[in-house]
Amino acid sequence: MNQSIHQLQQLIASFTGKLLREHFGKGPESVLVSMGGQYITLYLRNFLTSSERMLVQQDHTMIVNQMREKLMQLVIPEVSGYIHSLTGCQPSEIYYDWALHNQSGMITVICPQPFAEVPDLREDYDKKAELEEEIILISEQAQKVPEQLQSYEINNRTLLFVREGILAPVEKEFIRLGHGELLKNVKRNLEKQYLYNQQVFEPILNRRMLDIFVDWNYAQDKSIIVMVTSPK
Repeated sequence: MNQSIHQLQQLIASFTGKLLREHFGKGPESVLVSMGGQYITLYLRNFLTSSERMLVQQDHTMIVNQMREKLMQLVIPEVSGYIHSLTGCQPSEIYYDWALHNQSGMITVICPQPFAEVPDLREDYDKKAELEEEIILISEQAQKVPEQLQSYEINNRTLLFVREGILAPVEKEFIRLGHGELLKNVKRNLEKQYLYNQQVFEPILNRRMLDIFVDWNYAQDKSIIVMVTSPK
């Protein structure tokens, strides 16, 4: 990489914003890119088209999610290829999720190895043990206790939790029978009911919880949670 981290972040943000505008007809107002270790997060703000807004107001969020899922199948390969061309690192996993009520979204990119000249993530951050304990409890309530859990502070507003070994046997059977997307929607709605509980995380962090994003990689039996809070 010949560019500085700041330049890389700007290039990725600009490319992603234009790409989303091209496919969705409207791009996000801003794309905030953070890099650390082998992770990149792209926080999309004010990203909701007028037709999507009408559907959300009429309680048709499932339709919006289905349309976005189709469009993201076109977007993700291009994002992956662009990051590869910039950094020399081919992303191995890309996750995404929306907070339609806040008109926001998150794309999380994972590479097999850390990016060169990018600072390490903070693994030993404040309140780590308490937060991980709550994530494990919520995972158990919604599906099962993860076999592995790692968490990082991406920046002073963003926390990333990576869970492995998260699928229960009945969920694996649903996926095998071709009902993976339905399962994901059900799991996402259920987990977010627990995750958005202000009495759980806000007292621990002493900050407001602004957005929470969840996604799964069924092939690797893996899931990520990204929390965006008010500044420290």
